[in-house]
Amino acid sequence: MHHSSVRSRAGVKFVRLALVCGIAGSALLSAQVAAQAPAAEEDMGEIIVTGARPIAESEAAALTVQKNSDSLVAVAASDSVGRLPDQNIAQATSRLPGVSVERDQGQARYINLRGAPKSWTTLSFDGINVVSPEGRDARFDSIPSAIAGKIIVSKAVTPDMPGETVAGNVNVVTRSAFDYDGFHLAGKGGLGFAELGDRKEYEGSAVISNRFDTGIGEIGILLAGSYYERNMVTDNFEVDREQVARDARPGNATRFWAHEVENKLYRLTRKNWSVSGRLDWKPDEQNLISLRSVYTIFSDDEARDNYRFDLDDRESDLSNSSAVCTITPTNMPTTSGYADICMGNTPQKGTVYGVDIRQRSTLRAFRQSIFTNTLAGDHEFADGWKLSWVGNYTESKDDRSVTGEATWDSPSTRTARPSVSYDFTNPNISRLTLYRTLQLASPTRYTTGDQVTAVDSFTKPLSGFTVLDAVDTTKAYTGRLVLARELDNATLKAGVQYDRRTKVADERQITLNAAQAATIMPTDYNQFSTGQKFLGDIQTGYDFRYFDIDKMKAASKAAQAAFAFAPNTGNNYDVREEVFAGFVMGTVRYDWGSVVGGVRVEHIKNRGSAIGTIDGVSGLITAQASQTLAFPSLHVNYNVDDTKKLRLSFNSGAARADYDQLRPNVVVNDSNEAISGGNPSIKPERAYGVDAYFEWYMKPQGYLMVGTFYKKIEDVLYTSARRFGSTALNSNGIDRSGYIFNGLVNGGSGRIYGMEAAAQLQLEPWTQSLGLPDFLGGFGVSANITLNNSKVDIGGRDMRLPGTSDFVYNIGGYYEKYGLSLRLQYQNRSKWLDTVGTLADAGDTYWASDDELDFSARYAITKNFEIYFDASNLLNNPGRRFADPASLLTAAGTPTKSITGQTMEWERFGRRYTGGFRFNF
Repeated sequence: MHHSSVRSRAGVKFVRLALVCGIAGSALLSAQVAAQAPAAEEDMGEIIVTGARPIAESEAAALTVQKNSDSLVAVAASDSVGRLPDQNIAQATSRLPGVSVERDQGQARYINLRGAPKSWTTLSFDGINVVSPEGRDARFDSIPSAIAGKIIVSKAVTPDMPGETVAGNVNVVTRSAFDYDGFHLAGKGGLGFAELGDRKEYEGSAVISNRFDTGIGEIGILLAGSYYERNMVTDNFEVDREQVARDARPGNATRFWAHEVENKLYRLTRKNWSVSGRLDWKPDEQNLISLRSVYTIFSDDEARDNYRFDLDDRESDLSNSSAVCTITPTNMPTTSGYADICMGNTPQKGTVYGVDIRQRSTLRAFRQSIFTNTLAGDHEFADGWKLSWVGNYTESKDDRSVTGEATWDSPSTRTARPSVSYDFTNPNISRLTLYRTLQLASPTRYTTGDQVTAVDSFTKPLSGFTVLDAVDTTKAYTGRLVLARELDNATLKAGVQYDRRTKVADERQITLNAAQAATIMPTDYNQFSTGQKFLGDIQTGYDFRYFDIDKMKAASKAAQAAFAFAPNTGNNYDVREEVFAGFVMGTVRYDWGSVVGGVRVEHIKNRGSAIGTIDGVSGLITAQASQTLAFPSLHVNYNVDDTKKLRLSFNSGAARADYDQLRPNVVVNDSNEAISGGNPSIKPERAYGVDAYFEWYMKPQGYLMVGTFYKKIEDVLYTSARRFGSTALNSNGIDRSGYIFNGLVNGGSGRIYGMEAAAQLQLEPWTQSLGLPDFLGGFGVSANITLNNSKVDIGGRDMRLPGTSDFVYNIGGYYEKYGLSLRLQYQNRSKWLDTVGTLADAGDTYWASDDELDFSARYAITKNFEIYFDASNLLNNPGRRFADPASLLTAAGTPTKSITGQTMEWERFGRRYTGGFRFNF
């Protein structure tokens, strides 16, 4: 717990709260602890904290501050973060009411507030919005939780917040030496392992600070650092589906065939580390100047063995007859068997003969960094005038480089390829069985031979090798000036802000054909691989050999020595955004509560340039756009009585397209077989909302809350995904016509509404009145739930808003007494729409319901030293993305029930366990 002043009196500890705090069950906050007599009149409003139960007592204190606040926020403080297995900002925030997350490789990455799309959530450091390395979709897994003194989630948008904040803002408040009484030293160290693959984890952090009285005022200096390493493997399969044009037999409208089945089998090492420093100078009680720097790095060293079975390689063998056929199961078909219902195959089960294996061995060295520097001042003058100013420079980098990628392809001779029996009847299993392919006497007929489990026993000659050097750099400059006046019953505030953000994508690549690649590495995969067994648990239906990482690095080094990089001009772009903003707002306080209102006006200028092709001619394309937007808001807080409160809020915001989506060209990603297109004329997604909340602060202790919210949405932004279907981008022998094209477009209007509820109950206040033993007072419970209903017009269809879940809930129980702290926390988020698709690609895609159960234990050996144990992802449920073409089929006049068994992607990551120690002086 943070301490800023300790004064000795009667020995009873009080906590004087320093910050508006969070809602039930997940909020702890920074506090000033003072040993003062309870009878002191000036301390009547303070909350007693004995120090024996920091979770329960800090939660009670949080409710008191929340009750007196003028806006709706939730807070996780550094002590709270340390009491759950929360390594990054996303995970640390995920247990607050109305917060859910999207995960990558099992790690929380993006934050959704009240079930809304991730693009509606903004990220800031110390009140300054920060562009994450990926862009406007704030990525929180690249930010270690160790840098935060507090994490403040604001759900009620006010005029002093940027207009791009629609659902809310996550503000990472860095530590200050003034948070502590004097010299402060704290840290932690731990070891752990991931159950899947028995991989190791390491973590450590430290913070040191002190305050100095000088002749020019008080100076505070703080330095902090953290390191986290997570080694892991993954279980994964993916199935890409399509409507087959040549499948014209009756019933074809509802048949979606797997044209490619693959396993992406990862060996990963992910690291987060950070260094931060802060210098605060307080010349006197009316002035404070602060210099803050934070540098965070997230690295992802990824070795990916990708086995892809191209089932539709010989689709042209299939008859395009529309006549009814007699289904005659056979293992000697006249076609390859792909999409052939006449031989007994179905989209869920069948056999395809002579399948092309397209294998990729990929070694990536991803690295994301944020370097943010802020100089800020707060000044108080006579007659209630206040002035605050901020200057910030932030540089974010997204290094997407690929150390090396080798491709291996089956020869055209069908007997050198496997025949593959597939079974997708279980949505959680992609069951493949491989056989030798035998040619019968008739040259057009093939059948299966012996079953094969070693996939690398099939001939797969080396077909190419690439090295990618790709770095996106975003540079942001912010200046802000705010003038405020404190009156008897009101606060008036006006401010101006300027933001300039420039993102430059720079890619260059070495691309080698088979002959060139043969000069730097073996052409036989078995000479390029290791004998290490598969580390995962998934049933792939075959055994394989991991590629040798050292040999891949050697091949990459040889390629760079012998061949030159060439720029990927089609993937490079330069986008700049300028925002000129001003706001006015006022807070008026009455006997019955308060009113906060005002308006923010922003003028936005965008410019993008890139190399593009128009009518077959390549050249520099530049696009510009500008717009002016106004964002009014009003917040009313009404005290029903001394325990009950009503809150009413009217607010507005706009979600703008990401920077890469404003570029005037397309970007090709060969590793992911994806093409993404820019749209410089895209409009912002406007939202106008109202919130109404009721809060009951129960006596002697407890909390209940229920609220409802509604947002009207215009010009909905959504990602449309479809097969590219053109040879226009084919080059260097690479066929890109089958790649998935993703582009951002505007839809029509829509709405999202819902309700939120939270409860916090602790047994301690009732143990004596109920005649219960004292030890039972350590039990507490917290729960929160958010329900959503959304509908928007997308391409003429009424659909749910992309990225939204119908419900999100958290429930947790804890026991904390006698120095022991135990906590069990469960989170669940219902399915959400991922991309809007077409019937040709099996329809819209969704992520299925996601849940996680975590456990933590702490024991304080002394007041300065404790040991801990964390267990994460105890349920080990998979993540599943699936296709559902039902609404598209209905629109096309073919009503059908949802076909939710059509799994597109499935992944699992295993349980994780970590233990270690924490110290605090």
